[in-house]
Amino acid sequence: MSAYANLGGLEVGDGHPVRLAGAINVSPESFYQGSVATGKDSLRAKAEQMAAEGADLLDIGAMSTAPYLKTEIMEAEEIQRLTWAIGIVRKAVAVPVSADTKRGRVALAALDAGADIVNDVSGLRHDPGMAEIIARRAQGVILMASETDPNARDPIETVRGLLEESLRIVWKAGVPDHRVVLDPGIGFFRQAAIPWHAWDCEVLQRLAELQALGRPLLVGVSRKSFIGKILGQTDPRDRLAGSLAATAIAVVNGAHLIRTHDVGPTREAVRMAEALRPR
Repeated sequence: MSAYANLGGLEVGDGHPVRLAGAINVSPESFYQGSVATGKDSLRAKAEQMAAEGADLLDIGAMSTAPYLKTEIMEAEEIQRLTWAIGIVRKAVAVPVSADTKRGRVALAALDAGADIVNDVSGLRHDPGMAEIIARRAQGVILMASETDPNARDPIETVRGLLEESLRIVWKAGVPDHRVVLDPGIGFFRQAAIPWHAWDCEVLQRLAELQALGRPLLVGVSRKSFIGKILGQTDPRDRLAGSLAATAIAVVNGAHLIRTHDVGPTREAVRMAEALRPR
């Protein structure tokens, strides 16, 4: 089954190069401080650098979503942070912009500020109004699987079921297939019946099984804690090499879009993995 999506004018999927989403945060509480822009000049420079290094879109987050951290902020603060950042990035670069949020009112404000895409880590399970906002206003959506069953045992079957549920929600709202990309949620399953780092590894190993869903797959492994667990690296700053290795495996196993904090090195790893994967 061929997978294709158009996210704010960016074509993603089978028959297209693996695309790169540069991750930018304006949330000081984010797990990787290297991703955080601390002011207007820092944000503009980060966006320009990522675009120059080959980012096909920029994913901007204003509230950390790391499931093992207490990072909740007030909705009004998330709106203020995100709309401020989108306004600056929109003037700095010409690539599509994704708003990383699970709150409908935040997404609407971000779209009003110039975002093209919504990246919902809850897969539309957090806010009942999100799907309608996306159908009415967004030019694309990324739906992620995230943990709902603390005793899940089969990584791929669990992820597949969650993504199928998200697809039913988005279809009911009237969002067309070609606007939808799926994310298996690496790093977001912490209470399963198997160790969380083993869960993430198995999802990457079996990623090709999710192609049956018929949608392009985004994978985000950049500097995540499963890499630190395996390599004995508590500091995310030390995890670039592990991130590149995991990214290459994801590409070989069928990823269409890679979310990364390190666009330049990741682009090189992706292109090599594309050249080496079976045809």
